[in-house]
Amino acid sequence: MKQFFTFGLTTAVAAVALSSFIGFDPIQQIRLQSTFVVGDTLPKVSLPEGADPNDPDWKGVDLAPKEPVQPLTPAEEAKLFLLPPGYKIQPVLTEPAIQQPAAISFDGNGRMYVLELRTYMLTADSKDELKPTSRISRWEDKNNDGIYETGTAFVDNLIFPRFVLPYGKDCILTMESDADNVYKYTDTNGDGKADKKELFTNKYGRSGNVEHQQAFMYWGMDNWLYSTVNAFRIRETPNGIIREKTGANRAQWGITHDDDGKLWFQGGATGVPSHFQFPIQYGNFDVPNELAQGFDVPWGAPVKLADMQGGMDEVRQPDGSLNHVTGSAGNDVYRGDRLPAELKGQYFYGEPVARIVRQINPVVTEGLTTLHNVYQDQKSEFLRTTDPLFRPVDMTTAPDGTLYITDMYHGIIQEGQWTQKGTYLRAKIEQYQLDKVVGLGRIWRITYDGKERDKTRPNLYAEKTADLVKHLEHPNGWWRDAAQQQLVQRKDRSIVPQLTTMALTSKNIVARIHAIWTLEGLDALKAPVAQKLLNDTNPRIRIQALRASESLYKASDKTLEADYKRALTDANTDVRIQAMLTAKFVKLPDLDNNIKTAMASSKAAGVKLIGEQILTPPKQRNMGPFGAPELSANQKAQVERGALIYNELCSQCHGNNGMGTPAGNGRLLAPALAGSQHMQAHPDYAIRVVLHGMEGAIEGKTYAGGMMASMKEQSDDWIADVLSYVRNGLSNDASFISPQQVARARQKTADQKGPYQYAQLSKSIPYELQPQTLHVTASHTASTRIGGNVSPASAFTYEGWSTGAVQEKGMWYQIELPKEASLAEIRFTSPQSIKKGWKPKPGQSFAAMVIPFIHQYPRAFTFSVSDDGKNWKEIPTETKGVQGDNVIALNGVKAKFLRMQLSESLTNDPDEIPWSMGQLKLFAQ
Repeated sequence: MKQFFTFGLTTAVAAVALSSFIGFDPIQQIRLQSTFVVGDTLPKVSLPEGADPNDPDWKGVDLAPKEPVQPLTPAEEAKLFLLPPGYKIQPVLTEPAIQQPAAISFDGNGRMYVLELRTYMLTADSKDELKPTSRISRWEDKNNDGIYETGTAFVDNLIFPRFVLPYGKDCILTMESDADNVYKYTDTNGDGKADKKELFTNKYGRSGNVEHQQAFMYWGMDNWLYSTVNAFRIRETPNGIIREKTGANRAQWGITHDDDGKLWFQGGATGVPSHFQFPIQYGNFDVPNELAQGFDVPWGAPVKLADMQGGMDEVRQPDGSLNHVTGSAGNDVYRGDRLPAELKGQYFYGEPVARIVRQINPVVTEGLTTLHNVYQDQKSEFLRTTDPLFRPVDMTTAPDGTLYITDMYHGIIQEGQWTQKGTYLRAKIEQYQLDKVVGLGRIWRITYDGKERDKTRPNLYAEKTADLVKHLEHPNGWWRDAAQQQLVQRKDRSIVPQLTTMALTSKNIVARIHAIWTLEGLDALKAPVAQKLLNDTNPRIRIQALRASESLYKASDKTLEADYKRALTDANTDVRIQAMLTAKFVKLPDLDNNIKTAMASSKAAGVKLIGEQILTPPKQRNMGPFGAPELSANQKAQVERGALIYNELCSQCHGNNGMGTPAGNGRLLAPALAGSQHMQAHPDYAIRVVLHGMEGAIEGKTYAGGMMASMKEQSDDWIADVLSYVRNGLSNDASFISPQQVARARQKTADQKGPYQYAQLSKSIPYELQPQTLHVTASHTASTRIGGNVSPASAFTYEGWSTGAVQEKGMWYQIELPKEASLAEIRFTSPQSIKKGWKPKPGQSFAAMVIPFIHQYPRAFTFSVSDDGKNWKEIPTETKGVQGDNVIALNGVKAKFLRMQLSESLTNDPDEIPWSMGQLKLFAQ
């Protein structure tokens, strides 16, 4: 009974035609995807060894041999979609041109960039998931027939890229998994392929399996760039990239915004939106009953497979569909103009495990939002299907005014950590041969009867700046966003009068909002205009004025203080809530009494909730792998002391926000410290500058202030405090500095006469040895996660290296240098992992989970050095490891070989804790 799935002739012809654009062998592609062969005997799936048949995961499970799930052609899949009356769905781009699409994004000319995760779950063991074979492709509909037929591999050979953000003409931002840097890729010769790669920002990544890393870098209406997971936002300025901390968004895959610029973040494992009540920059607030009753119940069509990671408890009988949301991906607040008007402002997201696209109606009452599934009463969803391979992972309002759905069309939609041998899900994967369905993917367009898509082709990059302004009035939010981004990036202030008039007088409310934020992005929003907007008759404009004027207040324009206080008693509940958030954000003087004033004359639930939680902040919720690292009490105290020193002394020259104080003619009084690579480099740079001062040009740039004075008369604690604040509180993300580090640097530089010159200082600072120049070996080697690379060199990446076995005395990790060097310092981070065998209770909310972690740092170890790798000399100090960041001084010991060796065993520990390290850095001097 041999069965084959093959592409039709039309698809094969299309593959050959597209090969010249995308750069793959279409015949080989067809061959790879057409060999879903089943032998004469279907595979028998049995209960894994040791599994309890009475366990809820296994009770009543059907493990009889089944016919394998077969992919359908796009035309066949389209027939199985179930949509409300009047809606239609059609493919705009499919395999073999693209493979395993995970997200799309449009640039200012309407070209569609596709994030192709070509290594996602190619096997149930996630083999080769981190191979550099993924790509970001770019597609155009040149004949304007609605199909994207012309494409190129814009950036190829990527390691599981995290996002794609168009960032100007022929330019995108992206980063790879297990990496720390975001890069800007540019096509400089117009051939559709990026040929220039530049560092955009660093300290942006994190480790973990590919589902738990940051994703979806997103340009917000407020001109800041946000991402999931990361509890900060970044922004490009003339003096570099700056960064501000935000609340923890608890999201995994999806960010969007509404017409008022509020960001909506999409959860992953929770199966529901993760943050949406208030703008994320104001922090986290605990809001009860955010989801309407029954919201967590999906109503997918019968798919029969019952392939749910949670086991039989998650299966609706007898149709085999999901009975409780367990995964979600991709989101969009629909802001287009070619679907029914009642869809505007509705929130859409995908639940790929349930094979549904959900439509949500946000209902705001007394300032608090509750989410309702529009089709819950009908026990249905906006879009569902009986095709078990439909995997909706992204939703997008398109330039043509319709809604696009990114469908990975894939067999397995759960990362390898949860599909290991012996699990219920692995049994289902093998039963239906889901691991054989790989390398496919479709992009769909949702339309409505009687509403033709907009066939106007965007060409924003070629338009004059003044002509772009009119697009801020466009009925499709995509056009407004794209025009605003272009206007801000061009920095052409000739349109400021035009924008000011629009912001103050336009009858189009959304145009006014975009004009306000375009002014803010051009650094052209002035206090008199902001004050007029703060007194506008429309409460939506007053809210935008509060948010946009915060940058003025933070830059020391205190003339807005009276306006902020007046807004705290605004008759409109939403304005009053925003005023409270703004007061907290800008640290309005006498904050507690001002918040109490706002609460005193309002009975609105939102005012009460916000006020109480500003006055008494709630304890941080359990964020699992998605939260921001919590500072210790000592670190918090250090930052607070450092902030006081900085604001009293350093801000005069370096600016209140660390961006440098303007000195006229485009010059600064002193260097910007916010987002500074120097401030985030080895601590000795900053310590020595504070101890001894600096004069002269820095990388060819001079400053009006002349020189940085020596402050060596200050104590080690004083210097450690202020530098820890600078390295953590001014758009920087670097390690804290201890008084002991300052003391060592003070002793080492005691002979320094006068201030440093930049070139002199740069040569004296410890430098990082590049991993590619080092040869590393280890006594034991494993990846820190399923599907990772197995190499000791992984210790230098976010992926990390592990012994894989429980810590045992004598285990070692060794680094060979190209030549002997004076070793200054070694740093590494040790991860935590979820305790083996733990799983959440069915129906338990993510916030309520208490996740048991095991800590994989080395408990005790020593260092030895050698000239030849044979004769070793131990450095006479045993070191204790710590959870998280480890920094060990090597004090200039000369060596060609460095060996780290465990001096303690954990073989009696029931958790079998291995030794793991990542982000390893070795410094020489």
